[in-house]
Amino acid sequence: MIQFPANAKVIVMHEAISFRNGIDGTVAVARLVLKKEPMDGAFFVFRNKLGQMLRILYFDGGGYWLCTKRLSQGRFSAWPKGEGPCSGLLSRELSILIWGGDPASCHFPSLWRQVA
Repeated sequence: MIQFPANAKVIVMHEAISFRNGIDGTVAVARLVLKKEPMDGAFFVFRNKLGQMLRILYFDGGGYWLCTKRLSQGRFSAWPKGEGPCSGLLSRELSILIWGGDPASCHFPSLWRQVA
């Protein structure tokens, strides 16, 4: 299982992309469509047109990782929606999304914030 740091920046693209793109094509989508720099260390999450596959693009400082997950049954039906081409997720919400769940319907404890 892939674990994401709790403070990881996660960016989810709302629209589907073609998975015929390799790493370079997916990097271009992040730069040109999402207007984000993939080398900043964020996890970029994409889905295919049929909705049964997702991809995560990540730059670790030395190179790009492009991870793909295909569900054996069903689709990623609870894909995040919103204004603009993308939105952010918490790393715990990304874990739920990877398993085919709906992060919006899960109840998590409040995030701890240091006051002083």
